[in-house]
Amino acid sequence: MRSLFALAAAVLLAACHTPPPPAKADAPVGEIKGTAWAHTPQSLAASVQNAAVVLPAQATGGTVYSGKWSTIPASTKGQVPVVLFLHGSSGLGLKAIGEWQQWLAAQGIASVAPDSFALPDHVTYKSPIDKASYERIHALRASEIAPALAAIQAAPWADRTRLVLAGTSEGAVPVARYAGKEFAARLLFAWSCEPNYFVTEPRNAFEADKPVLNVISSVDPFFSPTNTWLGNASARGSCADALKDHKNAVIALIPGAPHTLLTLPPVQAVTGGFLRSVLAR
Repeated sequence: MRSLFALAAAVLLAACHTPPPPAKADAPVGEIKGTAWAHTPQSLAASVQNAAVVLPAQATGGTVYSGKWSTIPASTKGQVPVVLFLHGSSGLGLKAIGEWQQWLAAQGIASVAPDSFALPDHVTYKSPIDKASYERIHALRASEIAPALAAIQAAPWADRTRLVLAGTSEGAVPVARYAGKEFAARLLFAWSCEPNYFVTEPRNAFEADKPVLNVISSVDPFFSPTNTWLGNASARGSCADALKDHKNAVIALIPGAPHTLLTLPPVQAVTGGFLRSVLAR
């Protein structure tokens, strides 16, 4: 893991940026729409069938495949590492997700992003809302991991020894909380692993021996100290405290970046180095 440690040190030195303290302001008024708070067996199955999948050429034996799980080619050639990715609250329509999946494929890594909105009338929200409602949403999202993982483990193109669990924003909460041992590493984008308005408590469940990468903006509008309604006066705005005793963790704080940062060049540089270290044979 020497390369991973070197990467961590470089990132931490580059990310020494403390955002200015936020001015006092009233919290905005939140909003909840939709009526469906939990998946049905049918919608969970559909979340996999409608998943956004990108397979690299090493898996297809030809050109990169981009499409839904339901239309993956029946014939594949080789096994590759796979990232199981949980999207944020805006769903798979976010352009950056598809671009990030294509970038992963260029690294020889397949990716599968389940479609949470396969659930009819899926609840949506404008923050902040009450913590109990957020927790119902986190439970909904956590339920999407098992069926997607089972499908990936049964896929002939998946290297089951090199699976990575990843998520961004809302999707990163269940990644941090996942208690299973099937994944070689975790990637958490735009989430801080801290007590704040978004959770009743973090409930992080990181494995002591498994690498973790956390990437977040120094001025993230939701989870950094620049958010005036964050609900945690001592927040650091990253998973640094949650992972302080984790020897295989990398924390990347990106100065001035937006909430959605998957495709930023410095983020891809850090993520690429981390994945090469974790997935090397």
